[in-house]
Amino acid sequence: MRIMGIDYGDKRIGIALSDETGILASGVETIRWNGRDPDYAIRRICGLAAERGVTEIVIGMPRRTDGRPGASADKAESLAAALEVETGLLVTRRDERYTTVIASRMMREAGRTQKDRNEIIDQIAAVVILQEVLDGRRRGDNRI
Repeated sequence: MRIMGIDYGDKRIGIALSDETGILASGVETIRWNGRDPDYAIRRICGLAAERGVTEIVIGMPRRTDGRPGASADKAESLAAALEVETGLLVTRRDERYTTVIASRMMREAGRTQKDRNEIIDQIAAVVILQEVLDGRRRGDNRI
């Protein structure tokens, strides 16, 4: 069982994968794109899912601090719906509030330079999203 985590962005999409036991999430790739051609992003994500034997996808849904959908929520939802159709997999939507902040703090504490952080921030945010889901499921929280 391998699960893919996605941090959606208009310029970059971070991708993370769980290990086969569903315990640990790791960053895999940052897809750079123009934000206007979803087919490119969908093809790349579907290719990674097929190559890596993914059985489920978790996508972060942008929310404001008050819980209302963020500016990119509709685009992330469109991507999630397209991935469901293209892959035939379950695509779980997950609140992604603060994941980029958490990812940035983690990298800063690890001594990463600003340049390093900019290169992989989206992957690390995808790791945070996916790891929260994996941890919740191990605790028996089926809502996550």
